[in-house]
Amino acid sequence: MTDAPRLTRAFFARDALDVARDLIGKRLRHGPVTVEITETEAYRVGDTAAHSRHGKTARNAAVWGPPGGAYVYVCYGIHRMLNLSTNEDGVGACVLVRAARPVAGLDVIAARRGGARGPALLTGPGKVAQALALDLAMNHHDVTAPGGLEALDGPAPAGLLVGPRVGIDYAAPADRDAPWRFALADTPWVSHRRGLTRAPEAAP
Repeated sequence: MTDAPRLTRAFFARDALDVARDLIGKRLRHGPVTVEITETEAYRVGDTAAHSRHGKTARNAAVWGPPGGAYVYVCYGIHRMLNLSTNEDGVGACVLVRAARPVAGLDVIAARRGGARGPALLTGPGKVAQALALDLAMNHHDVTAPGGLEALDGPAPAGLLVGPRVGIDYAAPADRDAPWRFALADTPWVSHRRGLTRAPEAAP
């Protein structure tokens, strides 16, 4: 399904929470590598855990749109992280891609990840960015356009897990405990299982 259609800007021009949920099962393609997104976190408007909480800066400008843009930054001076901007243009919200599983280019992914195999390849946001060979030049890149990093449609997940986000102890309690992390159920390709519970099935 690596020839699936690209996601549209309208897909991303929604509340980050909705986009984070709906990104589970979607694909990311960059060159020879395609991965399926298995875990995400939403960072919403007014969220004390979000990079946008102190306003727009040169570093976080990609968060503010347009929707479907890549926000790539370096964490702890080491790991690159991939976020995708959401909501309307000019609104500071995004979704962090926390984990994925390989769809195409497994040998390339393994080489980029130092020969690792199994879920350790892609269960962590820094691992996903490394596997996709993302760098800061990809910041602001439009993932709905052809070429470079592309976001593709994918199969609907059979089940979802939901729970609080990871590593945001600095946030206000309500934001810290908010169930704004989503993961694919019944798969080992998830970075953190603590606090995750199965999401209610959507109404038909």
